[in-house]
Amino acid sequence: MPPSSAKTTDGKTTDGKTTDGKTPDGQMPDGMPVIRTIAMPSDTNPSGDIFGGWLMSQMDLAAGNIAARRARGRAATIAVEGITFLSPVYVGDEVSLFGTLLHVGRTSMRIEVEAWRRARESDESQKVTEAIFTFVAIDAQRKARPVPPEY
Repeated sequence: MPPSSAKTTDGKTTDGKTTDGKTPDGQMPDGMPVIRTIAMPSDTNPSGDIFGGWLMSQMDLAAGNIAARRARGRAATIAVEGITFLSPVYVGDEVSLFGTLLHVGRTSMRIEVEAWRRARESDESQKVTEAIFTFVAIDAQRKARPVPPEY
């Protein structure tokens, strides 16, 4: 926990996060989303809800953006851990994807992505899902390469 965050009696820190570093439901993470988009009719499944695969692809794009910036080049998804859908996304919802770089290894990066929805006519947001994506930095021959040190 950063030194500026003090633990309160309700299990949260003074910066609004829970003691495990997660934001509570109903409160989007601080900062700008990596991707913000609108769920469209073409993104629905046969039941009329937004297709889970569409949301997973948006999450992969968000994580990939973070991975490519940190790797300073190409990076490929090699794994996705623990995706559970908490609530549906509906046509017209604004979908915001927030990403956090959790770990950088020699060639790999682990990135957590949270997906949030907001109905067009509402100010309230709801967490839809989260997952951890693992990416590997790759070269022009699509072989693993070291992630460069930070600037």
